[in-house]
Amino acid sequence: MIETVFDSLNARAAGFAYELFFEKNTHLRKLPLIISGTIIDAAGRTLSGQNTEGFFISMMNLKPFCIGFNCALGAEQMKAFVGRLSKISHIYVHAYPNAGLPNAMGGYDETAEHFAMNAKDFCTSGYVNMIGGCCGTTPNFINALWNAVKDVPRREVSKKCDKMMLSGMQEFIMEDNIKFINIGERCNISGSLKFKRLIKND
Repeated sequence: MIETVFDSLNARAAGFAYELFFEKNTHLRKLPLIISGTIIDAAGRTLSGQNTEGFFISMMNLKPFCIGFNCALGAEQMKAFVGRLSKISHIYVHAYPNAGLPNAMGGYDETAEHFAMNAKDFCTSGYVNMIGGCCGTTPNFINALWNAVKDVPRREVSKKCDKMMLSGMQEFIMEDNIKFINIGERCNISGSLKFKRLIKND
């Protein structure tokens, strides 16, 4: 489990280590990979600035069993971003938010019942296949959550998108109505001698 990811490059390095470990230890059963990012603000970005969809796309060649978010935000603040992740994801999605936002002393004021109510909303909205708790949650929080969600149907996994999807700080999905794509970095006279010659020749 690669969790609390704030930078995709770190997560990809950890994913490479995961693959390398099982390549070298073929006698072991390969365990499923779970990746969990961390959204730090109301804009829905990781600490390195990547948005929800960009994070998902950048993790996909690691072929995780499940992807989701944990930490940093409470369920109420995290819901919109889990919804966006659920919409783009063709694999299982999870969430384990904090017990609300931390107070000035670094503690958590949300009650187990309020946490369970907010987290249940992820399930009734069809956003997640797995749900849990992170910072500030204790066994009574998880017990309240279990009682709140035990009868809610799990999320149905959608079909994989067959369009080209690329990511940087945000996603790029090659839609049918896009007629022209300008790959900006190749139009840089410092980065491409070929482009520089073409400019001079014109």
